[in-house]
Amino acid sequence: MGLFKKRAYIPLRPQRDRQTPQKPKVPDNTWVKCPSCQKTLYHQTIGELKVCPHCQYGFRLTTQERMSLILDANSFHEWEIPDCEENPLAFPGYEDKLTQARSRTGLSEAVMIGCGRIQDHDVAFGVMDSHFMMGSMGTEVGERLTVLFERARTERLPVVLFTASGGARMQEGILSLMQMAKISAAVKRHSKAGLLYIPVLTDPTTGGVTASFAMQGDIILAEPGITIGFAGRRVIEQTIRQTLPETFQTSEFLLEKGFLDKIVKRNELVKVLAYLLKVHQVKDVKNFHES
Repeated sequence: MGLFKKRAYIPLRPQRDRQTPQKPKVPDNTWVKCPSCQKTLYHQTIGELKVCPHCQYGFRLTTQERMSLILDANSFHEWEIPDCEENPLAFPGYEDKLTQARSRTGLSEAVMIGCGRIQDHDVAFGVMDSHFMMGSMGTEVGERLTVLFERARTERLPVVLFTASGGARMQEGILSLMQMAKISAAVKRHSKAGLLYIPVLTDPTTGGVTASFAMQGDIILAEPGITIGFAGRRVIEQTIRQTLPETFQTSEFLLEKGFLDKIVKRNELVKVLAYLLKVHQVKDVKNFHES
């Protein structure tokens, strides 16, 4: 009967813990899509200038990236401005939005102003940053830009201003719209003093910024393939009941229609700005507006 006895099982060695094969990890921002030509690009192909190799569209830069690209090393000195009321209309949740924008960008507002040098040419320099509440223009932005032009006039400096904005800041209502006239008046006083103002339009420059100081420069430059306009494309089409061209509100379209003086590729901006500053240099000119 031994044939039917239950045999003992041979114990197996405990298997080693099998690690679940991990999926390959792809770092964030490895691939980016160009907003202009819609092509997917490997991040390293856009380089430090952040330019699409296919259509030459310049990706949006931060304030620090823009200053390091344009200004001579360690030449920028930020200018102080008077304190402004943060929430003049007591708009619900506005202070929280400002706090979040400041924490995310490291900036105190949507524009930074000061003085610096471009290939050894002294300039009053301003940069608007679309990463801070889409570069929207509120009372503090208006105050900073007014200080930029007023102090540049006092110190007899040309102004180079990089614009990037979605327009007026809705949380400040009519007060944000008033900044258009305020800054425009400062631009006019700077111009009457015989001083140069060069706005460089970057993506996007829209709304009240386009309707005022962005288009009031002596020489208006723009980067390739960017959006420039006042009202949105859909609003205009519904108003005039017509289909607009595909290139409408691009820098190329505005250059063709005479609204811009030149489209400049990002890798040529420093050279072009330095040349313009050199040929328009003002030397010991006093009371220019009275001559």
